[in-house]
Amino acid sequence: MINFLIVLLFFFLMEFVAWFSHKYMMHGFMWVWHESHHKPRKGRFELNDLFGFMFALPSAWLIILGAADYDWRFFAGLGIALYGIAYFLVHDVFVHQRVKWLRVARLKYFKAMRQTHHLHHEVHTKEGAEAF
Repeated sequence: MINFLIVLLFFFLMEFVAWFSHKYMMHGFMWVWHESHHKPRKGRFELNDLFGFMFALPSAWLIILGAADYDWRFFAGLGIALYGIAYFLVHDVFVHQRVKWLRVARLKYFKAMRQTHHLHHEVHTKEGAEAF
């Protein structure tokens, strides 16, 4: 049970990490990478995709360190990895439709989620983007 709680703790902790890093890093000193996400994409990938690898590193590191004994580090890394998968599915697949799945949003909540996020992308500068 404690391992499941560790997974949940790190999964939900990542929501704060994502919010904080987006507000203060991506729209701050890491705008050089993130700017590509606010402009039309040329090709399949954008420089902003490097953030996915950056966030995967601590997850992989914790999983590797904790795998021998399946200690807390393994489950912390698993929570981070599961958040990364959820983030990819919601943000990249559903909202931005970078993969051709989940194209139709029938429920009002999901339509609103997609529309609200697109308000954030109406601003193509470092400052002034709506929070989503």
